[in-house]
Amino acid sequence: MLNTPATQKLLERRVKSLGPAYVHFYQEPVHLVKGKGVWMWDEDGRKYLDCYNNVASVGHCHPDVVEALYRQAQKLNTHTRYLHNSAVEYAEMLAETLPGEISIANLVCTGSEANDYACQIARRVTGNFGLIILNRAYHGSTTLIRELSPEIRDEAAPDYVYEIDAPNTYRGRYSGDPEAFADHHAGLVDEAIEVLKDRGHGVAALLIDSIYDSPGIFAPPPAYQQKLFAKVRAAGGLIIADEIQSGLCRLGDNYWGVMDSGVTPDIIAMGKPMGGGHPLAVTATTPAIMQEYVDRGGDYFNTFAGNPVSAEVGKAVLEVVSRDNLLANVKETSRHLLTGLNALAEKHDIIGDVRGKGFFLAVELVRDRTSKAPAGEETIRAVEWMKDNGVLVSRIGWDANIMKIRPPLVFGKHHADLALETLDAALTAL
Repeated sequence: MLNTPATQKLLERRVKSLGPAYVHFYQEPVHLVKGKGVWMWDEDGRKYLDCYNNVASVGHCHPDVVEALYRQAQKLNTHTRYLHNSAVEYAEMLAETLPGEISIANLVCTGSEANDYACQIARRVTGNFGLIILNRAYHGSTTLIRELSPEIRDEAAPDYVYEIDAPNTYRGRYSGDPEAFADHHAGLVDEAIEVLKDRGHGVAALLIDSIYDSPGIFAPPPAYQQKLFAKVRAAGGLIIADEIQSGLCRLGDNYWGVMDSGVTPDIIAMGKPMGGGHPLAVTATTPAIMQEYVDRGGDYFNTFAGNPVSAEVGKAVLEVVSRDNLLANVKETSRHLLTGLNALAEKHDIIGDVRGKGFFLAVELVRDRTSKAPAGEETIRAVEWMKDNGVLVSRIGWDANIMKIRPPLVFGKHHADLALETLDAALTAL
């Protein structure tokens, strides 16, 4: 056991002061006090390799990000109803990375806000109200976006929401046939469109991830998004790409995961990695869509979003990503990591599947590879064992039997080797 009396006391104080709604990772939570790069330290000086946090995208406490925050905080921090350079410069830098005609960046504070605002734009521009989402998706925690997040929503979906199956490339129907797989899921969109029309809502948007996290980290073939996008657009709806977890080079081939499928959405929602640990998020769209939104009576203001401090932090993150060529690092290191994970799958029968892209990987544990019976309890033990031995990962999925590996973009091959050695030892110890 790693928890000290001081940590237990802090946990008790947290429950008393913050309430029981907050949850924490791990059966024995970690009391962290410092971070640098891919490392974090607890209150007793124990060092942990962070294989999970994509919020600190360029590494914990990157000196360039810290300096940008500190420098601007000494000068001015206000909102966008005054003119200042920082928000404009950040939006211009961001536009250079975006696909197609997307070049308008409205700054928000969180991914939940980014998705919420994207839905508002889609509804006003299309004149429709219905929204198509994927089963078990998570898009955020505002009232609207919670209704679009079956991962956390307990009640039935509102009648203006239609859920289609997630693209399960391991257990799903037609998972062995990419073309039939894409056609099957396109057929589910046809059904969703008809139901939403019959209910009088029409289709405002498809809200879709570029890699499907909460259901189990699935990266379907490009034809999947290509066919879904075409169906929704033919019905008069827009495409909202949720890049809050998959964006900013995480998948290794492009800055934004949706580009991997050779398609361009109408709106991109960005969040977690954009501020390198600082709360910064963006809803980006085309000039034509934004003009239509305004012409139909839409407007936007947010007291904190777009403030100079946040914008300077965002600029620093983009500068580090470009200067240090982190996209190439993700691709190269991910290839090394995936090779190692597949080698472990040859050694450990409990590994049923290794999948994902870039620094967004899944290791699914099963009790039997033929039946694919989920090994949920074993996954808990493996994740806890790794934590106790200095490597932080998490677990997800319908049966919580999928190990999630999602390190900062600065994660290198020597870090991957340590993670692989620890995973090997954890599975051997089961």
